[in-house]
Amino acid sequence: MTQHSKLVVIIGSVRERRFGPVVADWVAAQARTHGGFEVTIADLAAADIPLALPAAPPKFAGDDYPRPAGMRDLTADLEQADAFLIVTPEYNHSYPASLKALIDWHFTQWTAKPVAFVSYGGAAGGRHAVLHLENVLTELHAVTIRDGLAFPDYFTSWRDGAPGDDAAAGYAKTMLEQLSWWSQALRAARAASPYPGGV
Repeated sequence: MTQHSKLVVIIGSVRERRFGPVVADWVAAQARTHGGFEVTIADLAAADIPLALPAAPPKFAGDDYPRPAGMRDLTADLEQADAFLIVTPEYNHSYPASLKALIDWHFTQWTAKPVAFVSYGGAAGGRHAVLHLENVLTELHAVTIRDGLAFPDYFTSWRDGAPGDDAAAGYAKTMLEQLSWWSQALRAARAASPYPGGV
Protein backbone atom coordinates (compact mmCIF):
# COMPACT_ATOMS: atom_id res chain seq x y z
CA MET A 1 0.00 0.00 0.00
CA THR A 2 1.39 3.41 -1.00
CA GLN A 3 2.07 5.74 1.92
CA HIS A 4 0.45 9.16 1.77
CA SER A 5 2.83 12.05 1.09
CA LYS A 6 2.86 15.00 3.47
CA LEU A 7 1.97 17.95 1.25
CA VAL A 8 2.35 21.53 2.45
CA VAL A 9 0.31 24.06 0.47
CA ILE A 10 1.96 27.46 0.95
CA ILE A 11 -0.09 30.66 0.63
CA GLY A 12 2.53 33.10 -0.60
CA SER A 13 0.69 36.43 -0.45
CA VAL A 14 0.35 38.39 2.77
CA ARG A 15 -1.41 41.42 1.27
CA GLU A 16 -4.67 42.75 2.63
CA ARG A 17 -7.73 41.42 0.78
CA ARG A 18 -5.52 38.83 -0.96
CA PHE A 19 -7.00 36.13 -3.15
CA GLY A 20 -4.42 33.49 -2.22
CA PRO A 21 -6.49 31.70 0.46
CA VAL A 22 -9.31 31.13 -2.05
CA VAL A 23 -6.93 29.49 -4.52
CA ALA A 24 -5.18 27.53 -1.77
CA ASP A 25 -8.45 26.15 -0.37
CA TRP A 26 -9.51 25.00 -3.84
CA VAL A 27 -6.21 23.33 -4.69
CA ALA A 28 -5.99 21.74 -1.22
CA ALA A 29 -9.44 20.25 -1.83
CA GLN A 30 -8.19 18.86 -5.15
CA ALA A 31 -5.21 17.31 -3.34
CA ARG A 32 -7.46 15.70 -0.73
CA THR A 33 -9.71 14.33 -3.46
CA HIS A 34 -6.63 12.91 -5.19
CA GLY A 35 -6.15 10.70 -2.16
CA GLY A 36 -2.35 10.49 -2.18
CA PHE A 37 -1.66 13.34 0.21
CA GLU A 38 -1.93 14.37 3.82
CA VAL A 39 -2.53 18.09 3.30
CA THR A 40 -1.43 21.01 5.49
CA ILE A 41 -2.01 24.65 4.53
CA ALA A 42 0.75 27.03 5.59
CA ASP A 43 -0.37 30.68 5.49
CA LEU A 44 2.62 33.03 5.51
CA ALA A 45 0.41 35.80 6.88
CA ALA A 46 0.07 33.78 10.09
CA ALA A 47 3.82 33.43 10.71
CA ASP A 48 6.58 35.78 11.83
CA ILE A 49 8.93 35.96 8.81
CA PRO A 50 11.30 38.94 9.16
CA LEU A 51 13.05 40.32 6.09
CA ALA A 52 16.26 40.80 8.11
CA LEU A 53 18.33 37.60 8.32
CA PRO A 54 21.10 36.55 10.73
CA ALA A 55 24.65 37.10 9.52
CA ALA A 56 25.67 33.45 9.06
CA PRO A 57 23.52 31.08 6.98
CA PRO A 58 23.24 27.47 8.19
CA LYS A 59 25.58 26.11 5.51
CA PHE A 60 28.36 27.88 7.43
CA ALA A 61 26.98 27.66 10.96
CA GLY A 62 25.30 24.26 11.00
CA ASP A 63 21.51 24.07 10.79
CA ASP A 64 21.09 26.20 13.89
CA TYR A 65 19.51 29.25 12.30
CA PRO A 66 18.11 31.33 15.17
CA ARG A 67 14.61 31.61 13.73
CA PRO A 68 11.87 33.62 15.47
CA ALA A 69 9.56 31.69 17.76
CA GLY A 70 6.67 32.76 15.52
CA MET A 71 8.20 30.75 12.68
CA ARG A 72 8.56 27.51 14.66
CA ASP A 73 5.37 25.79 13.44
CA LEU A 74 6.02 26.80 9.84
CA THR A 75 9.58 25.46 9.97
CA ALA A 76 8.30 22.17 11.42
CA ASP A 77 5.78 21.87 8.57
CA LEU A 78 8.53 22.40 6.00
CA GLU A 79 10.84 19.88 7.65
CA GLN A 80 8.17 17.18 7.79
CA ALA A 81 6.92 17.76 4.24
CA ASP A 82 7.44 15.29 1.43
CA ALA A 83 6.23 17.81 -1.15
CA PHE A 84 5.27 21.46 -1.53
CA LEU A 85 2.65 23.29 -3.52
CA ILE A 86 3.24 27.03 -3.66
CA VAL A 87 0.28 29.33 -4.36
CA THR A 88 1.63 32.64 -5.60
CA PRO A 89 0.37 35.85 -7.17
CA GLU A 90 2.51 37.89 -9.54
CA TYR A 91 3.72 41.28 -8.31
CA ASN A 92 5.64 43.37 -10.86
CA HIS A 93 6.54 40.29 -12.94
CA SER A 94 7.77 38.31 -9.93
CA TYR A 95 6.68 36.69 -6.68
CA PRO A 96 6.00 38.28 -3.26
CA ALA A 97 8.75 39.27 -0.84
CA SER A 98 7.06 37.07 1.76
CA LEU A 99 7.91 33.97 -0.29
CA LYS A 100 11.53 35.05 -0.77
CA ALA A 101 11.87 35.62 2.95
CA LEU A 102 10.39 32.19 3.69
CA ILE A 103 12.80 30.52 1.28
CA ASP A 104 15.83 32.41 2.57
CA TRP A 105 15.09 31.50 6.20
CA HIS A 106 15.17 27.79 5.27
CA PHE A 107 17.85 25.77 3.51
CA THR A 108 17.80 22.01 4.11
CA GLN A 109 14.00 21.86 4.28
CA TRP A 110 13.73 22.11 0.46
CA THR A 111 16.51 19.68 -0.44
CA ALA A 112 15.53 16.76 -2.69
CA LYS A 113 11.80 17.48 -2.35
CA PRO A 114 9.35 18.28 -5.17
CA VAL A 115 7.63 21.64 -5.56
CA ALA A 116 4.56 22.36 -7.70
CA PHE A 117 3.13 25.80 -8.44
CA VAL A 118 -0.30 27.33 -8.70
CA SER A 119 -0.21 30.97 -9.77
CA TYR A 120 -2.74 33.69 -10.42
CA GLY A 121 -2.57 37.19 -11.81
CA GLY A 122 -3.51 39.35 -14.76
CA ALA A 123 -2.97 38.36 -18.36
CA ALA A 124 0.05 36.17 -17.59
CA GLY A 125 -1.67 34.30 -14.78
CA GLY A 126 1.38 34.58 -12.53
CA ARG A 127 3.72 32.68 -14.85
CA HIS A 128 6.55 35.21 -14.41
CA ALA A 129 6.46 34.60 -10.67
CA VAL A 130 6.73 30.85 -11.19
CA LEU A 131 9.71 31.18 -13.54
CA HIS A 132 11.58 33.11 -10.87
CA LEU A 133 10.62 30.66 -8.13
CA GLU A 134 11.83 27.74 -10.22
CA ASN A 135 15.29 29.34 -10.47
CA VAL A 136 15.50 30.03 -6.75
CA LEU A 137 14.30 26.62 -5.59
CA THR A 138 16.55 24.78 -8.03
CA GLU A 139 19.47 26.54 -6.33
CA LEU A 140 18.30 24.92 -3.06
CA HIS A 141 18.25 21.46 -4.68
CA ALA A 142 14.46 21.19 -4.82
CA VAL A 143 12.81 19.44 -7.79
CA THR A 144 10.30 21.66 -9.56
CA ILE A 145 7.30 20.06 -11.26
CA ARG A 146 6.75 20.87 -14.92
CA ASP A 147 2.94 20.92 -14.99
CA GLY A 148 1.41 23.58 -12.79
CA LEU A 149 -1.69 25.73 -12.86
CA ALA A 150 -1.91 29.38 -13.88
CA PHE A 151 -5.06 31.46 -13.57
CA PRO A 152 -5.11 34.61 -15.74
CA ASP A 153 -7.53 37.39 -14.84
CA TYR A 154 -8.55 35.55 -11.68
CA PHE A 155 -10.67 38.53 -10.57
CA THR A 156 -13.21 37.76 -13.29
CA SER A 157 -12.59 34.06 -13.99
CA TRP A 158 -13.34 32.62 -10.53
CA ARG A 159 -16.83 32.15 -9.13
CA ASP A 160 -17.91 30.92 -5.70
CA GLY A 161 -14.42 29.84 -4.68
CA ALA A 162 -13.64 27.85 -7.83
CA PRO A 163 -12.18 28.57 -11.27
CA GLY A 164 -14.71 29.12 -14.02
CA ASP A 165 -12.74 26.89 -16.39
CA ASP A 166 -14.20 23.38 -16.11
CA ALA A 167 -10.87 21.90 -17.27
CA ALA A 168 -9.01 23.24 -14.22
CA ALA A 169 -9.73 20.17 -12.07
CA GLY A 170 -8.27 17.93 -14.78
CA TYR A 171 -5.11 20.04 -14.98
CA ALA A 172 -4.86 19.92 -11.20
CA LYS A 173 -5.10 16.13 -11.28
CA THR A 174 -2.21 15.92 -13.75
CA MET A 175 -0.08 18.21 -11.59
CA LEU A 176 -0.90 16.24 -8.45
CA GLU A 177 -0.12 12.92 -10.13
CA GLN A 178 3.33 14.21 -11.02
CA LEU A 179 3.82 15.69 -7.57
CA SER A 180 2.78 12.42 -5.92
CA TRP A 181 5.16 10.38 -8.11
CA TRP A 182 8.10 12.64 -7.32
CA SER A 183 7.29 12.79 -3.62
CA GLN A 184 7.26 9.00 -3.35
CA ALA A 185 10.43 8.60 -5.44
CA LEU A 186 12.40 11.27 -3.61
CA ARG A 187 11.29 10.13 -0.15
CA ALA A 188 12.55 6.62 -0.96
CA ALA A 189 15.81 8.05 -2.30
CA ARG A 190 16.38 10.21 0.80
CA ALA A 191 15.73 7.19 3.01
CA ALA A 192 18.17 5.05 1.01
CA SER A 193 21.11 7.46 1.14
CA PRO A 194 21.91 11.08 2.02
CA TYR A 195 21.49 13.56 -0.81
CA PRO A 196 24.96 14.51 -2.13
CA GLY A 197 26.08 18.09 -2.42
CA GLY A 198 23.13 19.79 -0.76
CA VAL A 199 23.32 23.05 1.13
